[in-house]
Amino acid sequence: MKILVLLLMLTTCAADYQDLSGKMFTFPQEGNKAYVRLNTSKQNFKAVTVCHRSFTDLERDHSIFSLATPKISNDFLIFYGYSRNGILPSIRNHGLKYGRLDYKPNMWHSICTTWDSGSGLMQLWFNGQPLTTKYISAGEISGRPIIILGQEQDSYGGKFDTAQSFVGRMTDVHMWDYVLSACEIQKYMDEENFTPGNVLNWASLDFQIVDRVLIESKQMTCCKKSAPCSAKENIGLI
Repeated sequence: MKILVLLLMLTTCAADYQDLSGKMFTFPQEGNKAYVRLNTSKQNFKAVTVCHRSFTDLERDHSIFSLATPKISNDFLIFYGYSRNGILPSIRNHGLKYGRLDYKPNMWHSICTTWDSGSGLMQLWFNGQPLTTKYISAGEISGRPIIILGQEQDSYGGKFDTAQSFVGRMTDVHMWDYVLSACEIQKYMDEENFTPGNVLNWASLDFQIVDRVLIESKQMTCCKKSAPCSAKENIGLI
């Protein structure tokens, strides 16, 4: 009986990792209830790199990646500010603006964000282009993180605002506990073989879906016989 109980406990606690290669999360509806929670056992971060691809037609503010800890709701946040025309990352409640980006609607955008706690420096990569390195905040992220796609956490694990919710598609989410090299980031941007995230890995992801979020296959562009695609276009997402 004791062995059976132990096996049941181990089964309950075991992480359910899924390979989402070739898949994407679709957030089809505005609201403050639908989201995806990404799970990790990692608790303290002296450095972070987060990469993801997203597709939306929203003409308002929206959250892309939200990491909160018990003491700080915006410990690592990637947010698009529509009125400010830029991506607004936050570290430990300190924010920056990367403006004048070609963040067109109904197009896929690949974004990588790096941060080092020792120097306090952050750098954003947008669609293959490295942007200016800026100081944002020093000091490590500590505490058990809650990582959310689709909503911004205004409190630890909750207090979502419909006006900041994400509507669209998201794929290829990876997170590392170090600053990824420029070469590896470029490989990610070009959809070549790269070192997968050691905190979050899209090909081995532990997650929970809450409310209306779908898992769908990536949609591929089709090429006309009269206008053949290049190899790059043939693997492009739409």
